[in-house]
Amino acid sequence: MTLGRDMGEGASLVIDIASESRLWDGAGAVDALIERAILAAVEVGRIELLADAELSIVLADDAGIRKLNKAWRAKDSATNVLSFPAAPPERIAFSPMLGDIVLAYETIEREAVALGIAFEAHLSHLLVHGFLHLLGFDHHTDAEAGEMESLERLILERLGIADPYAEQSPLRAAS
Repeated sequence: MTLGRDMGEGASLVIDIASESRLWDGAGAVDALIERAILAAVEVGRIELLADAELSIVLADDAGIRKLNKAWRAKDSATNVLSFPAAPPERIAFSPMLGDIVLAYETIEREAVALGIAFEAHLSHLLVHGFLHLLGFDHHTDAEAGEMESLERLILERLGIADPYAEQSPLRAAS
């Protein structure tokens, strides 16, 4: 499925969504959730993109993301989200293709249940997190993590999602 969203001033963001697992079939209005989360990230982050920029979202399962994680990160395990930027961070605003965000259904579902949060809220957070990685944000150092988490908080607040990094957050307790 392809979603196109007018971003004003003649620019648009095209979001290509590919489902590689039937597990996502019962996940409800995932397409609308994806569009809402990504557009909130663009708007709140004041992200400047090339006109008609494209973003690929792959809805995978644990087996599929495990293969990617092993091939690209030498980690033989499933993970919740992987991001593959199409250009270096300093060039991403000028790239017609932003990159790929791959999400694993079972891991996201398991984490949401363990954290006591809605699947949709956790999925939205991971979409925002993965999108920010495409743009060059990271969390390897405390300073990087602080900057990325601050922006995530603002975006999630726009989406009506509780701060996943708050002291009382189940996500904080799980890390």
